[in-house]
Amino acid sequence: MAMDRSEILENVRETLVDALAVEPDEVTEDATLTGDLGAESIDFLDIVFRLEKCFNIKIPRGELFPDELLNDPQYVSNGQFTEVGLQKIKEAMPHADFGAFEQDPDVNKMPDLFTVKTLVNYIEAKLAA
Repeated sequence: MAMDRSEILENVRETLVDALAVEPDEVTEDATLTGDLGAESIDFLDIVFRLEKCFNIKIPRGELFPDELLNDPQYVSNGQFTEVGLQKIKEAMPHADFGAFEQDPDVNKMPDLFTVKTLVNYIEAKLAA
């Protein structure tokens, strides 16, 4: 039986509560993993592992968090995503909301793309595939 969005959200919430030691009410769809929930780079490995286990899926390196784009001068220049880079990251992350980010594609704002909703969208698409 397929999971509906609310079940996916609840499982993602439980995963983040366990991984980040946050309160369940802090894990809203709009909460950013780093800014609001305090995730650090090492936590992302743990989160990926826990999501794989929880949903019985495989998350290839760079698929959920495409950080390899940051080191390519074709995609990033002077701390900003180039037009090509912005297009590339949008293709790599169809599960993220780029509305505000497109206005100021500063690489330092990239963590704001990783919200609870981004994870739910990703898992939902992965389970539907």
